[in-house]
Amino acid sequence: MDNKQYNTLFSFIWNIANDVLVHAFEKGEYKKIILPFMVLRRIDVLLEPTKAAALEKKAFCDSHGLADYTPFLTQVTGYPFYNTSAFTMKTLKNEIDPQRLKMNTIEYFNGFSQDVQDIIDKFHLRQQVDNLTEAGRLGSLLEKFTDESINLSVKPVMQEVAREDGTRALEERLPGLDNHAMGTIFEELLRKFNEEHNVTEAGEHFTPRDYVRLLGQLAVEPVKDKITDNTYTIYDGACGTGGILTIAQEEIERIARQEGRRVRTSIFGQEQQADTYATCKADLMISGNIGKFTYRLGSTDHQYIAFGSTISQDGHAGESFDFCISNPPFGTPWKSDLNNWGLDDKRNVADPRFFCGATSFIPDIGDCQMLFLANNISRMKDSPLGTRIVEVHNGSSLFTGSAGGGESNLRRHIIENDLLEAIIAMPERDFYNTGIATYIWIVTNRKEERRKGFVQLIDASAICSTLRKNLGEKNCETTDDDRRRILRLLTDFRETPESKIFPNEEFGYWQVPVLRPKRDDAGNIILKKGKPVMACVKKECEQIPLLYPGGIAAFYENEVKPYDCEAEFGEPVVGYELSFTKYFYKPAQLRALDEIMADINRLESETAGLWSEIMG
Repeated sequence: MDNKQYNTLFSFIWNIANDVLVHAFEKGEYKKIILPFMVLRRIDVLLEPTKAAALEKKAFCDSHGLADYTPFLTQVTGYPFYNTSAFTMKTLKNEIDPQRLKMNTIEYFNGFSQDVQDIIDKFHLRQQVDNLTEAGRLGSLLEKFTDESINLSVKPVMQEVAREDGTRALEERLPGLDNHAMGTIFEELLRKFNEEHNVTEAGEHFTPRDYVRLLGQLAVEPVKDKITDNTYTIYDGACGTGGILTIAQEEIERIARQEGRRVRTSIFGQEQQADTYATCKADLMISGNIGKFTYRLGSTDHQYIAFGSTISQDGHAGESFDFCISNPPFGTPWKSDLNNWGLDDKRNVADPRFFCGATSFIPDIGDCQMLFLANNISRMKDSPLGTRIVEVHNGSSLFTGSAGGGESNLRRHIIENDLLEAIIAMPERDFYNTGIATYIWIVTNRKEERRKGFVQLIDASAICSTLRKNLGEKNCETTDDDRRRILRLLTDFRETPESKIFPNEEFGYWQVPVLRPKRDDAGNIILKKGKPVMACVKKECEQIPLLYPGGIAAFYENEVKPYDCEAEFGEPVVGYELSFTKYFYKPAQLRALDEIMADINRLESETAGLWSEIMG
């Protein structure tokens, strides 16, 4: 689908709201109607060609007393879903009586297989049918979504044309809509609906497809020589509409073919937002990535795409994966997860994913992104390839939290266990609804030999291409050339202006409280058993780099004792933080003195006599 075709389709769907819903619904309700019906039509159109055959097979099963007709009907449809009602969306629109249309539509919903029922329930579509019937808009909406000028199917719409030689041939009239284009339309519609209604969904930053492609390549390209004839699992604990999963899958399979390998891939995810979960599930069913939504692990059923919070309702408990690729929410409180656990204090969390022995990785309640990283760390495989984690964060994950706090403890665990391969600083304004800078963490438990003991920081903040027109906050994109340049910086693993390499210890420090003698009101030192009583003034600490020559003792002798001989150090706590500014800061070039003097002289000449005029 080229840009013109994409824009035409997007505009058509966007305008359905203005053509059908205006004056009958609040603007804030538009997305709750348009997006679900778009997804449902995407499923419906695939079942149209086999409708009669499916009904015939269903009648055959009934006449032979076959209660489980699912395998027979999915064989007819060619998809892991079906509909046993007499209706399609096209035949529904022929009914002009509003109440009969409502009844027929509900019967149509009830005829879908269980997985589609789940999608219908997550979208609250039965309630929307009630609302549309009450407003007298259900028929008009069905008419729009079955319009012959648009195609929401993954398959192209073909038409027969006459050739110059008199023969006839099929040619494409409307292109198919693949998973990536569908995800982009869904997310752009959601963004525009929110903008129209002045809604900002904090922390929910939908990942642009150009950015997603980079994530997939960062996960797979550096280990392409280690890919073997095998099955590989891909996991996204914040999977949204599934774009990261399917693109990562494409990258693995593409690279495997280039390397002459035969691989199979399985994708797993979890999503908390009902509408994006439903869209993800529908598209994975349609694209054939999921033939069956549950699989057996021991005696427990699990879902490939689980619904609920990854933090407190883990849909893949105890499982490990080859690739974990995510863009978790930033700056989003996780108090609701405490409620799910039945807790009122984060100190009572006991989930083993967020601990290493007695060391807690629990971050501040105001931001959950480090919990997603800890979740992925807990899923690392002990295999020849190990696990590669590629995860998007904002800047706070680099430095938030003091030594001994959950955020710092997680950074310490990752770096001291030599799991951190690289962090890449990406351009600002790369996302649709936020202008903040983002950072890509690359974590693995199978580092190359040359990388062991080191961390690579890459400043790719200027590696992007400007868009002709902004898409919300997004004013730039990561093109194929940009991605190749970033990948080259990573795989070359050498020092350049954009790439710095440091030993792991570079990012560690001792946080040491500074103690001073307590004094009474008269200023005298308070003694206990003949020794001064020492105390720390609240938040007064020294931060001493782990690589400081001679360690804490040398720092005290060099930096403290000469200036405050009464001060002593308390017990140190180890912390870790990273700072891109420290290593990539480029000070503004100062102007030459003669340029400054020339400007001063020019201004003096321009204002000559002005003071006399003002004073009369």
